[in-house]
Amino acid sequence: MLIRILFFFAFLLGIDVFAYQAFVTAFGHSSLLNTIYFTGSGIMFLSLFLYGNYKLRERLKIPRQATAAGMFLFFVPKLFISIFLLIETVIIILKYGVNVFATQLLSYDNFHLGVERSVAWSYIAIILTALLCIAFIYGALFNVYNYKIRKVNLKLLKLPKSFNGLKVVQISDIHSGSLSDVKAVEKAVTKINALQPDLVFFTGDLVNNIAIEAENFVEVFSKLNAKHGVYSILGNHDYGDYMYWKNPQDKIKNLEYLKELHVKMNWRLLLNEHVHIEKDGEKIIVAGVENWSASNRFPKYGKLKQTLDGLQDVFTILLLSHDPSHWKGEILDHPAKIDVTFSGHTHGMQFGFELFGIKWSPVKYFYKQWAGLYKEADQYLYVNRGFGVIGYPGRVGILPEITLFILESAKN
Repeated sequence: MLIRILFFFAFLLGIDVFAYQAFVTAFGHSSLLNTIYFTGSGIMFLSLFLYGNYKLRERLKIPRQATAAGMFLFFVPKLFISIFLLIETVIIILKYGVNVFATQLLSYDNFHLGVERSVAWSYIAIILTALLCIAFIYGALFNVYNYKIRKVNLKLLKLPKSFNGLKVVQISDIHSGSLSDVKAVEKAVTKINALQPDLVFFTGDLVNNIAIEAENFVEVFSKLNAKHGVYSILGNHDYGDYMYWKNPQDKIKNLEYLKELHVKMNWRLLLNEHVHIEKDGEKIIVAGVENWSASNRFPKYGKLKQTLDGLQDVFTILLLSHDPSHWKGEILDHPAKIDVTFSGHTHGMQFGFELFGIKWSPVKYFYKQWAGLYKEADQYLYVNRGFGVIGYPGRVGILPEITLFILESAKN
């Protein structure tokens, strides 16, 4: 563990020193530059230290989210600049190689390609990074509560006739500890209710770390209204795994209190179980599995076999599973043939773009299914882009999402 921490620290320090070269190339050495640049560096490393030191954060009453924001805002721009400098460095090395080849092997004594860093290139890197920073600031100020309603029509082979036209609303990853504007959240709830959903699904991560983060929003979310009820599951952040606990009992109590809050909000929390939704003598299944990830970085609390116990592939099954990697990891191979899996978790990394049918985010290099609708044979996965934020306290290009599904029978 210590080696990993030291390696990570060395990586951050390397990026910090490397990016500094762009500023020196563009503006020259000066005490003002050093003061401004390394003050930012100090904030970044202090944020990193506080982020990992729960006791000190609690003593200083500094929110974990604030330290995450400090790391993000002072590191990502430097990483972006470093990418530009890395490209230039590769070009410089190639030029140096050409110089050696021409002068030493071909004896072209007067041949020389410049191998100095380009002032223009450094300006380009700094200007583009400044624009990126402006986008990050805009995203933090204006996009946290800029909810986008997305409509998705799904044709299901096994959907009973009486459920044709069923309206399902999904939200995910609320992360209450990152939200402060209760009225803005209440407006989002009003938007959801205006859709007149038959079912509302919440697919995990009600909080960042501890249950009390959600207390200010219990009354608001208890106003969610759906004909057949609101159903919820737990996400990786809900278990308290990212907190320091004085003893195991405190962690258990925290999770039990979180479950109580689901009850207070009139949400039916599904813990590796399923329920039947009946209408006109026909039924569909709503199932909820606890967090399960294909990555070993996350504990596997989910028990899919238990969740779907007794179910056959004749039923229409709507499954709530927080992590989309679960879909290919287990769900697709289950004999019950789950019709639709509703997931979240990725947030679309809260950064990217979606234009003209093209979508991109850095998270795509970590999750093959990271936002929107996916299909294999007759089985669907939908990855919600998230309701709240974590880490970076904003969104750029990937807006917070409320998803409305219209389920239709493929037989019709």
